[in-house]
Amino acid sequence: MGSLKEIDNRIKSTKKMKQITKAMNMVSSSKLRRAEKNTKQFRPYMEKMQDAITAVAGANSSSNHPMLKARDVKRSGYLIITSDKGLAGAYSTNVLKRLVNDIKAKHNDSSEYSIIVLGQQGVDFFNNRGYEIESSLVDLPDQPSFKSVQAIAKHAIDLYSEENIDELTIYYSHYVSVLENKPTTKQVLPLSQEDSSQGHGQMSSYEFEPDKESILSVILPQYVESLIYGTILDAKASEHASRMTAMKNASDNATELIDDLSLEYNRARQAAITQQITEIVGGSAALE
Repeated sequence: MGSLKEIDNRIKSTKKMKQITKAMNMVSSSKLRRAEKNTKQFRPYMEKMQDAITAVAGANSSSNHPMLKARDVKRSGYLIITSDKGLAGAYSTNVLKRLVNDIKAKHNDSSEYSIIVLGQQGVDFFNNRGYEIESSLVDLPDQPSFKSVQAIAKHAIDLYSEENIDELTIYYSHYVSVLENKPTTKQVLPLSQEDSSQGHGQMSSYEFEPDKESILSVILPQYVESLIYGTILDAKASEHASRMTAMKNASDNATELIDDLSLEYNRARQAAITQQITEIVGGSAALE
């Protein structure tokens, strides 16, 4: 048991820490609401893009566009989404571990894969372990715009188009609810048959000019960029939810610690008072 002064200092410092974590919880809660709103607002655009892909690619099964054709995989591309900051629980750790485990299981050396990293946590993780990073993007806004991620999305698509990689898979944390996020993988290139046929078919009666191959060469890269951007929005919502949950848990733990320290303080104070009374009584008895 520490001295009264030491216990009192610990109580004060824990209360200050609780104020910080509570404030961070409220900030993350506000950011999460905005992230959820951004994700919902982006869905109608993706649905229209899927309608266009279905109308053009779905009716043109003989298309030879490289984004629709699977090829022998000699080199894989991985785009992993992590956070720039910590204090978000296992948000980044879970997807990083999953990617590393998959790399070890599928590849013999670094010539068989390329890694594109979003977030400082991921950059530090791979640099500290000697992995080569193809490209990276850090300091991403809490509410990213399409323009802020378009360059790295285009770079990933160019790697595939130029046959520097033969497939592109995204590793990220999927937002399920405030209390749950799920490490997830999503293959975006080559586009699967499901990707090119999941629209609602509302544009099937349209005639397209110029030819459909020319249209595909324009809208397919835009569609993949949109897939990547939509995934980033999803991951950002998951990040804010993870940080909000982590800060709430930290605040709850601080409350428990303050209660325990207060009990310890009261016991120490009571013991000190008892000791003083005993000394007074003992001194009084000695004088009689």
